[in-house]
Amino acid sequence: MKDLFIKIGLLCFFGILVYGCNDQFLNRIPLDQISEQTFWQSENDLKVYNNGLYTLAGDWRNTDILSGNFEGMYSGTMSSHSAIWRWDIMSDNMVESNSRTNYMRNVRAGIHTVRSGTDWGEAEERMSYGGWSLVRAINVGLANYDKASVTEEVRDKYAGEARLLRGWFYAQKVTHFGNVNWLDKELNIDSPELNSPRTPRDQVMDNVLADLEFAIEKLPNDWGDGGAPGRINKWVAIGIKSRICLFEGTWRKYHGLANANFWLQKSAEAAKLLIETGPYSLYKTGDPSHDYNAPFRVLSDLTGNPEIMYWKKYQMGVVINNAGNSNHEDSATKSIVDDYLCSDGLPISLSPLYKGDVNFEDLFMNRDPRLRQTVLHPADEHYYNFGNSASYTYPRVSGIIGGVTSMTGYAIIKYYNVITATNSWGSDETPAVIMRYAEILLNYAEATAELGTLTQADLDISINKLRDRVGMIHMNLNNIPVDPLYVNDGVSPLIVEIRRERRVELYAEGFRYDDLLRWKQGKKLEIPSYGMRWDAAARAKYDPAGTATVKTSIVSGVEYIDAYKGTNWGTPKFDESKHYFWPIELSVLSLAPEIGQNPNW
Repeated sequence: MKDLFIKIGLLCFFGILVYGCNDQFLNRIPLDQISEQTFWQSENDLKVYNNGLYTLAGDWRNTDILSGNFEGMYSGTMSSHSAIWRWDIMSDNMVESNSRTNYMRNVRAGIHTVRSGTDWGEAEERMSYGGWSLVRAINVGLANYDKASVTEEVRDKYAGEARLLRGWFYAQKVTHFGNVNWLDKELNIDSPELNSPRTPRDQVMDNVLADLEFAIEKLPNDWGDGGAPGRINKWVAIGIKSRICLFEGTWRKYHGLANANFWLQKSAEAAKLLIETGPYSLYKTGDPSHDYNAPFRVLSDLTGNPEIMYWKKYQMGVVINNAGNSNHEDSATKSIVDDYLCSDGLPISLSPLYKGDVNFEDLFMNRDPRLRQTVLHPADEHYYNFGNSASYTYPRVSGIIGGVTSMTGYAIIKYYNVITATNSWGSDETPAVIMRYAEILLNYAEATAELGTLTQADLDISINKLRDRVGMIHMNLNNIPVDPLYVNDGVSPLIVEIRRERRVELYAEGFRYDDLLRWKQGKKLEIPSYGMRWDAAARAKYDPAGTATVKTSIVSGVEYIDAYKGTNWGTPKFDESKHYFWPIELSVLSLAPEIGQNPNW
């Protein structure tokens, strides 16, 4: 009897998900009420069932794939504290002032611990070894699609949808936990899988690739929905393959695993296919000063944007979020600001065009135009109507009275819209960009560079397209700068510059933390989160009343804001022996000890 209860408990964990044992899951997909005599009959049945899969995949308590790319854009009122653009809080890109993101800041500082259960806050739950109700629902569907009276083509496109979501889900679990339990059928209380250790990474990823390739083969180019947000088409599936294979290939290369080039080649091929035959292009209106950040500042609808491959729509009365009216809590770091090249294509360490940071405005002079479309330039306050008031000048740091303050002085403008920023709480329709064409261009450049096959022609159809949009000088394969800041990274100057391009272009889109992990560059997280220069001259200019509460540290003989100084996150650490993976919570291990904890947790 005791064993029976143990098996039932394990079934709730694996079969119905960590969260699938509650009423909320049953309300979403009432599998126990589906009758084989009345369901699985028509294409509409398959469509309705798969709609439920999207609901589960977009729920932050279940999975981290459709929830705004990595985290937070779930199917309910979205508290944006774990949303896609704030995932950078765990990296060297961003700092944050709200206590709801403490666990993310703990990860950033290397002080996160093994949790006892999954009943945590938003960010913590997103980092649990959970989500298995989605897998169960997918496997139930795959076992029943054949019963419908539809053609093989119709049946396969819904099976392709399901397998795409399963492969994507498992790729994310492998990213954060390494080996994970591969499940491809519905379990019962006697299933041996309930007492099995985790499946080896190689086997899981082979299964992931099989799911992705099936989906790419079977999904339609267009669902006939006019490009409305919703169903994933073949092109997006190819993009997902490019993303997942790039991660796996670079992880294997830099963490000493086999077959890195196999995965890199798969990524490059997928990206190239999209570039050559896909229906997408970069968003450009001929305004290089604003085209880069314009898609991120729309109020609610991205329909018709040629760059947006997949996005999630929010609508009042249906599903909304709190994104816009809480983004003032985010601030960029000195690390990312310093990484933008000068307009001559050289880093600030080498370019004679760099004006320094004695005056805040000088930071933006002769720089990559994406910097000014990411961090607020004082002169742009009126263009963006920043803070919905013309009464204040910027930058404004923590403690200064009035206006919108920043922990670092670098206020983020990339996704700022004054309407959403001043909405009442829980009334925001800010759309979530889950995949855009710019990422595909970056994936292609990086994969081919890692393979050693990158040519100037490859750069011209990828990175240089991104630079053209903002009027930035091209990357020249025969003239790659050697930035002294990165000479000890163990990679070529070319790889350094491609990684820089990715960091700049995809800033605040949820990639940086995982990028550092796959490149085995976790030690970069040990650099404190500095902000703007805050010496006596800066204080006299920007804080004459002396109300600022920021703390400072000396960096290369100059006083800079040290955003987390004196807090739990002020001296970040990264333990190479364990921090490349997340720990599995104790409640999971108590139910299924065979899973085993990740190393050194």
